[in-house]
Amino acid sequence: MFRSAHVDPFTRDNLPPPGQWPDFLLDRPELRYPERLNCAVALLDGAVSAGHGDRIALRTDAASCTYRQLQAQVDRICRVLVEDLALVPGNRVLLRGPNSPMMAACWLAVIKCGLVAVATMPLLRARELVPVIEKARVTAALCDARLADEMRLAQAQCPSLAQVLWFDDGDGTVGGARAGSLEARAAAKPADFAGCDTAQDDVALIAFTSGTTGQPKGTMHFHRDVLAMCDLFPRSVLRTHADDIYCGTPPLAFTFGLGGMLCFPMRVGASTLLLERASPDSLLAAIARHRATVVFTAPTFYRQMAARVGEFDLSSLRASVSAGEALPDATRQLWKQASGLEMIDGIGSTELIHIFISSPPESVRRGTIGRVIPGYEARIVDDAMRTLPPGEPGRLAVRGPTGCRYLADARQAQYVCDGWNLTGDTFSMDADGYFAYHARSDDMIVSAGYNIAGPEVEAALLTHEAVAEAGVIGVPDEERGTVVKAFVVLAPGHMGDAAMARALQDHVKATIAPYKYPRAIEFRDALPRTETGKLQRFRLRD
Repeated sequence: MFRSAHVDPFTRDNLPPPGQWPDFLLDRPELRYPERLNCAVALLDGAVSAGHGDRIALRTDAASCTYRQLQAQVDRICRVLVEDLALVPGNRVLLRGPNSPMMAACWLAVIKCGLVAVATMPLLRARELVPVIEKARVTAALCDARLADEMRLAQAQCPSLAQVLWFDDGDGTVGGARAGSLEARAAAKPADFAGCDTAQDDVALIAFTSGTTGQPKGTMHFHRDVLAMCDLFPRSVLRTHADDIYCGTPPLAFTFGLGGMLCFPMRVGASTLLLERASPDSLLAAIARHRATVVFTAPTFYRQMAARVGEFDLSSLRASVSAGEALPDATRQLWKQASGLEMIDGIGSTELIHIFISSPPESVRRGTIGRVIPGYEARIVDDAMRTLPPGEPGRLAVRGPTGCRYLADARQAQYVCDGWNLTGDTFSMDADGYFAYHARSDDMIVSAGYNIAGPEVEAALLTHEAVAEAGVIGVPDEERGTVVKAFVVLAPGHMGDAAMARALQDHVKATIAPYKYPRAIEFRDALPRTETGKLQRFRLRD
């Protein structure tokens, strides 16, 4: 019988009705986890127990820490959470910070305590944090002090968020830490903590994504889901081993980054290079400097890095992984010609936590992403869930050991049908089981690896006094794959010129996360609408 360790039952109470869950495929030997399972204990304490204690776990340009040192810091943070903040298993904790050892240690500590991690991207503004905090009923936050302004603005609007602790320095050191900071509190604690006796089906994290309306959807993942993402794609495609050094650009707040920048290497006692900010040049330099073996980033970065590969020693690099947006074949070939590496492409989703379709380099087929990862099943279906013949485009349906469980969200019934996860993508599959991406099936704009909801950008534009109407779509772009384009109707008395376009772009950057701003703006006298007043985005696309 299932016995949750959660004293606070919020996540269990807000799971979808069982009849709306996808089917879960858990019969593979590597997925047979014990009933009592804490994924942070398995990843961190398990690595130390397996003899990896003195191996480097996390690296930066400034410092590095071993698995044993990381374990000690995590255990100290656990004591702060339980003893100082009096948090109990099941409470939700917001995490705010760039990719740094302290951000990684905080995530592991939250999970080890039996709390529920709600990680958020550093670029989010207060207005984007508030709905996340409210929906997840977040009670505490651990936040990089450099992000204090937006965090304080959000906290002021969220009564449930009673406690915020700040961490001061990205490299996780204690020296010079401000009195009362997380580092200072942790330094005063013993370096031992027994992990919470969670069940494998207790919720470990809530990862937020945005749909076409911009309303945040919280996807809930169990402790076993975290290990499942580590035991399938990296094992069958990346073939991760203990001598690997991972690096890349995806934030730990993305499940893509959580896997590639933390959990995958930890599962085998390997190492991660954490970069707070990276440009194409600085990522290449970091690979060369630290002798990284596996890199994760978006197609945009690979295209820009390809022109500079010859200036850096990348001889250590054995695998390059692209995900987060469609990989153009031209970018794949450009990178291969420059680096000699065949790109590993992949498609995953926040709802399924990580990649479920990909292929190792020797099995890549041009024009496709790859085949389904062992442990998953996928097919192409029509609107009636009937399987389509090879080569015919349709809806991608997936099932496996992970799947969609939205937090108290009616959209669960749209994502899951007949036990299958419907990702919102249009794909085709050839006779050999290779899947080719065609397009998003909704209005989500995916630009340089970021998901951007058009209506959210429209709402930001409409807060400017000069804007009367706004419509936002994604348009093709050679460098970024897709960029945000806004069609704007100005209020009387305003001129639609280059100065106005720049002013609106700056306004959006100041209102929501800067990466969401419209890179192209076209001024119109009117926007196409239905008789009931609904914006017809398809006509803007046409």
